[in-house]
Amino acid sequence: MSRPAVRLPSAAAEFLSRPDPGVLTTLRADGTPHAAPVRFTFDAADGLVRVTTRAGACKARNVLAGGPAARVALCQADRFRWVTLEGRARVTDDPGRLAEAVRRYTDRYRTPPPAPSDLVVVEIAVDRVLSLNL
Repeated sequence: MSRPAVRLPSAAAEFLSRPDPGVLTTLRADGTPHAAPVRFTFDAADGLVRVTTRAGACKARNVLAGGPAARVALCQADRFRWVTLEGRARVTDDPGRLAEAVRRYTDRYRTPPPAPSDLVVVEIAVDRVLSLNL
């Protein structure tokens, strides 16, 4: 999934490079939002957010149920500063994509993510960025 680069103001890029968690919002089948705190990585060069999780987690199930049109939002906030990354999401268990997600997670958070037997990665192709006070 190669995407065009996402241009961010330097303050927003710096903010997203901090090892803080975010909140991933997916949509349930009935259209109501499901918000879950997550650790994530953002690759601005590829316009891609990666979230590792279990295949059976609600967030992964919601994305799978939404199919290719599944839209999600991920927000990182600190008091009155925040960045929200929106886009289409997909779930994959491709070994190469999982390895890249684990590598980036480990680099960002200085520890590998949990490794359940059903580990998958939610990849978000970012097409909209919103921010405040950055």
